[in-house]
Amino acid sequence: MKSATDMDSRAVVIAVFPGVLGLDVVGPLEVFALANRFGAAPAYATSVVSLTGGTIVASSGLALGTEPAASVTAPPDTLVVAGGYSSSQAAADRDFIGWLRRVAGSARRVTSVCSGALLLARAGLLDGRRATTHWSVCGKLATHYPSVEVETGPVYVRDGKVWTSAGVTAGMDLALALVEHDHGADLALTVARELVMFVHRPGGFPQLSVQLEVRRPESERLREILAFIARCPGADLSVPALARRCAMSVRTFGRVFRRQTGTTPGAFVRASRVEAARRLIQTSDATFEEIARTCGFGTVETMHRAFQRTVGTTPGRFRPQREPERAGTAVP
Repeated sequence: MKSATDMDSRAVVIAVFPGVLGLDVVGPLEVFALANRFGAAPAYATSVVSLTGGTIVASSGLALGTEPAASVTAPPDTLVVAGGYSSSQAAADRDFIGWLRRVAGSARRVTSVCSGALLLARAGLLDGRRATTHWSVCGKLATHYPSVEVETGPVYVRDGKVWTSAGVTAGMDLALALVEHDHGADLALTVARELVMFVHRPGGFPQLSVQLEVRRPESERLREILAFIARCPGADLSVPALARRCAMSVRTFGRVFRRQTGTTPGAFVRASRVEAARRLIQTSDATFEEIARTCGFGTVETMHRAFQRTVGTTPGRFRPQREPERAGTAVP
């Protein structure tokens, strides 16, 4: 295996174990492979490694061919630790954890996907750091490893040379972020488009969308309304307008909406508009005035109040630092 200092390639070691979640492995692999296809230089030299090597069976039944851990003889550029439903058993394997600790010490950067963060924490690699993991095990990470500052919301978190990501598909977002960090935004965008990803989610994106945070309505009409709200945040989304779309009275619509989703129409619309605005703030150069109009807020001041009420901070908090402040975009 080539050293990270060999500029012909960047060695990426993906550490796995029996019962690993297949997409935690295959997702990042495809991102790095496509980055190579579209001209990453130096290219990524990926390997999938388990403690003993040989065939490892993922939780889905997928058979993964792996190299033995002992084959990693040179410092890798990037260590990726996958997760899965059997991550607790893997964390209890002293030999595996000891190997992770040694390899991580020499790697340029260390990353985890999903509950792979539990293995990094077990190895002491997250002590005193900010980190995230799959939303369902954030509590476990915080309880068992109190020295870790667990962030439950983001898709991925970077703290120094350590990057941790949320569950499953977030591993692809993490891999895209690594590609962008190594080779720039254009290559990352090209890879995301080839993968037909809806959007390359920056780290600050929430793990769960507004659509997933509410109960799925029994009524097909209401499901169509939720999809319409997400698709058209700038439309007339007042309760009377939405009630007309459902062919209900305003009173009936409000009652049915709350009973079936667990929230009110107004709260859902506000959260959906904030989510849409947040996406544009993080992924476009549009001014805050343009975003406020596009997402149905009308004014920056109204958008500001909605952000404060929904996410507890200002829209400006989500503008990437790499973008210079532009005239007319500042938000108090």
